[in-house]
Amino acid sequence: MEEIKKIKTALISVFSKDGLDDLVLKLHSSNVKILSTGGTQQYIEGLNVPVTPVEQLTDYPSILGGRVKTLHPKVFGGILSRRDEENDLKELTSYEIPEIDLVVVDLYPFEQTVESGAPHKDIIEKIDIGGVSLIRAAAKNYKDVTLISHKEDYKSLLNILNKSGAQTTLEERKNFAIKGFSLSSNYDQAIHGYLSPNDELTALRYGENPHQKGWYRGNLGEVFDQLHGKAISYNNLLDIDAAVMLMQDFDTTTPCFGILKHNNACGFATRDNLLEAYKAALAADPISAFGGILISNQEIDLSTAQEINKLFCEVVIAPSFDDSALAILKSKKNRIILKQKKIEFKGNIVRSCLNGQLVQERDTNIEKINSFEPKTTKIPSKSQMNDLFFANKLVKHTKSNTIVLAKDQQLLASGTGQTSRVDALKQAIHKAKSFGFDLNGAVMASDAFFPFPDCVEIAGNEGVDAVIQPGGSVKDQLSIDYCNEHNLAMVFTGVRHFKH
Repeated sequence: MEEIKKIKTALISVFSKDGLDDLVLKLHSSNVKILSTGGTQQYIEGLNVPVTPVEQLTDYPSILGGRVKTLHPKVFGGILSRRDEENDLKELTSYEIPEIDLVVVDLYPFEQTVESGAPHKDIIEKIDIGGVSLIRAAAKNYKDVTLISHKEDYKSLLNILNKSGAQTTLEERKNFAIKGFSLSSNYDQAIHGYLSPNDELTALRYGENPHQKGWYRGNLGEVFDQLHGKAISYNNLLDIDAAVMLMQDFDTTTPCFGILKHNNACGFATRDNLLEAYKAALAADPISAFGGILISNQEIDLSTAQEINKLFCEVVIAPSFDDSALAILKSKKNRIILKQKKIEFKGNIVRSCLNGQLVQERDTNIEKINSFEPKTTKIPSKSQMNDLFFANKLVKHTKSNTIVLAKDQQLLASGTGQTSRVDALKQAIHKAKSFGFDLNGAVMASDAFFPFPDCVEIAGNEGVDAVIQPGGSVKDQLSIDYCNEHNLAMVFTGVRHFKH
């Protein structure tokens, strides 16, 4: 593949002219032929630079009030033609289509028009069609074509031209193409946000705080049937999401019960029956459970509902409810009762960040017991392995930095959201002791590696005798050595589970 491509013909059609002068003048001095349209054409002519109107190339005028200018085979054929395909080159010759090597284009200011409060018809006219099409065509054919899709890159290309002449490398073209696809994607998202039906954007009472407006975009009916209670709030939804994501990592054959507060589990347990699972979950932190989110992986029966009803809680989630249980739970008029449907959560996780978005894949990893790597002389017993497996799933869904302490398939305590892993451990120990738990024989899980042996030392002194962690520190051996010297077991998972 030829890396270097010479720019012989450029198509320039932009909304923003800021900084365009120097680029146009440089292209002209480099003997690059320039094609253009409308206001951009007039601007370039004002620089005393020869320019060929696109209409002259297409033999077709701008029509429909400017809605259709560049949408023509002679334009897109010139951009999309593959320079190393013999048939493409023959067709270019046959239809008198020039190769276009550079596309400089930006998009109508759709978002700015929306923000200005302009009427709907004006906003619609600011949905760019030709510009987006040119960006995608040039980006697709980055092997042969250079794309500049934002005024911020006028100078970037100018620097390349000043350094290398009227030519670009494959890597440069690829980087410009990536920017083009990103711009196009964000532009489409903004349009979708504006045009989405009202039923896709549900107004909430408020956001995280009463002075903030809040909305939910999506269809909660695909996930739940709300059987009772007040309208679901912004904060409710954040906690519900955390509860559902946590519970889906536990199988449905063994009764499990979770209690969450501020996106973290404050209680969780598995038992032979659901009532005992609930009691064990509540015991971990009955204070935090007040006003919490409760979730079960099995149908809630009458006896469990009777116990739940003693607690003030915001939300109860389960795959089903016994009729008598439901009647009990409905006795509190504001309590939100959600019957969870079977649904597979697909797609990426999206979070706003600065003036854009962070996008990542879901963390679907669930490390299995047979994948744990023993690192110490002492090997965990079967029951300890089960507890380590249990604790590792909990630590995955707890805010970092975090430590989870567990025993007998019960969360004893966790330290959440600390800037120091030592502080997270001390918090967990304090909580466990304050609720009367004996840490002798407990296990400890960490969401990331231990850079020093301080955590295993502190935990070991409290009676913890098995540890699970990802490993990966250059000083892993220090923790391993301490465990060996003090008869503690340690296994590595090889997978970190940060949750920020």
